[in-house]
Amino acid sequence: MAEEQTMRAVVARGYGDPHVLEMIEIQVPAPGPGQVLIRVEAATVNPVDLVTRSGALVEAGLMAERAVTGVGWDVAGVVAGVGAGAGAFAVGQKVIGLRDLLDVDLGTYADYVVLDTSAVVAAPPEVDAVAAATLPLNGSTALQALDLLGLPPGATVLVTGAAGAVGGFAVELAGRRGLRVAAVAAAGDADFLHAVGAEWVVDRAVGDLAAAVRALVPGGVDGALDTAGLGVRALAAVRTRGAFATVVGGTPPTALRGIGIHRQWISAAADTLAELVASRLTLRVAATLPLEQAATAHERLHAGKLRGRLVLTP
Repeated sequence: MAEEQTMRAVVARGYGDPHVLEMIEIQVPAPGPGQVLIRVEAATVNPVDLVTRSGALVEAGLMAERAVTGVGWDVAGVVAGVGAGAGAFAVGQKVIGLRDLLDVDLGTYADYVVLDTSAVVAAPPEVDAVAAATLPLNGSTALQALDLLGLPPGATVLVTGAAGAVGGFAVELAGRRGLRVAAVAAAGDADFLHAVGAEWVVDRAVGDLAAAVRALVPGGVDGALDTAGLGVRALAAVRTRGAFATVVGGTPPTALRGIGIHRQWISAAADTLAELVASRLTLRVAATLPLEQAATAHERLHAGKLRGRLVLTP
């Protein structure tokens, strides 16, 4: 990369509504040892981007206050430069990657991004960059949370928010592991959820979730993965001495009845990404928008009622 080459990036200048997002022009960064420079073809818009931009993570003590904050975690693109010790990565290679640091100057909402090779793998060959970009953060969250539950094949698992980005991957991954899945979602999502591996679909509008689940699985499910923040409502559907994992912030439920409580904090890991690529999961894109419409994408995500992720393209 020529030293003087510049690129565009979207950052949050201060905190607040989507209008704090600003397009800037800066020098293309150089990859350091063990890093690759990726020319971004697609970057996913996730809920963590909204809470980063709003300042909620600063208020929660999860990141330091800063004047300018990088936004965006997922990326699909092409290797444009390699640092020393970058292993088998080569310029021109299609890759996906994941940033898991909150407190940074630049995220993946950009023309280029530098990532550690420990957070990058070869892209799935059978899908385009826009679809591939939806996999790293949400897929890693689902896979790592299922690992925390540690359920053996044949066990039963409840997945809340099952039609969402994390929940959908969790249902499909759980089914691939031989788990019997009870998925909590809107009634209109039942066909999709059965298609990706759910044995039962429980309407999220049901009054007593635990009773509805226990009617399907007497004694309660062996574990629950709560992606919707239902907390004790989902916990009550778990059998005594079962397992419960949440991917939602806030205070997790108390470990009632000897249930193991786990909170999943995402970590970028190449082995996780490689497993996701090999799994050939169902990838859902709600819409694509150009990078300069990042604020609009944030507004649309906040409005909800999306199936799949919004993806920005430079």
